[in-house]
Amino acid sequence: MATQPAIAIIPARYGSTRFPGKPLANKTGKPLIQHVFEAVQSASAITRIIIATDDPRIERVVKAFGGQAVMTRSNHANGTSRIAEVVANLPEQNDQLVVNIQGDEPQVDSQVIDQLVRALAEDKTSPMATVASPFGDDEDSKDPNIVKVVVDQQNHALYFSRSAIPYDRDRTNIKPLKHLGVYAYRRDFLLKYVALPPTPLEQAEQLEQLRALENGFPITVIQTQTPHHGIDTPQQYEAFVKNFIETIYPNSIITKNSSTRNIPSI
Repeated sequence: MATQPAIAIIPARYGSTRFPGKPLANKTGKPLIQHVFEAVQSASAITRIIIATDDPRIERVVKAFGGQAVMTRSNHANGTSRIAEVVANLPEQNDQLVVNIQGDEPQVDSQVIDQLVRALAEDKTSPMATVASPFGDDEDSKDPNIVKVVVDQQNHALYFSRSAIPYDRDRTNIKPLKHLGVYAYRRDFLLKYVALPPTPLEQAEQLEQLRALENGFPITVIQTQTPHHGIDTPQQYEAFVKNFIETIYPNSIITKNSSTRNIPSI
């Protein structure tokens, strides 16, 4: 079955408590937001990519590498609200699918994006879909910074939490699932979803996707084995840069010295 086309919107803001200016970090020779753009561009289901930002510095950089940037309000509570502003101003298309990829996900797998779009297109009972994966060997399921998800037999989310779920009381060795912050929405639902008031569990966990579940809307969850690491801190960005340089220049002096300075532009 052919994958239903979708548009991808990447929210990107300059202000970040842990990593100010993150989208413009460019120790690889290109800004981080361009890495994300190019990763999404490889997905066959995506027919258009828009970067939603509230900062003219990001807008200028995106236009410089040939991307499309749309300026949004600066007072959005989250990335979902920001992309909804963009969608609301686009020409309406019946049953259009919208993919939300965070602007700090340079290693997002294009095949996972295609799988996500396909899953939502096929599951007519769900207005939105997202992605989960097993935990890596170096990841702790008790870490509240890593969101967990449990799913039912129809691959719909039962709950998302910062706590370690499910609790394996009898040690059945059930494997927890890590939630990856990539979403697909039906256009009409996205606009309805951001207009709903915050819900108690959403506020307690500080997880906006719980707003959908608390209002009775199912969320389809696809599972992938592909490693997927977002960048929240300068340290995580340095690890990404090191991996990027080792991949592009495996035998270079740069790699041997683990230096990220003076990298040639790509």
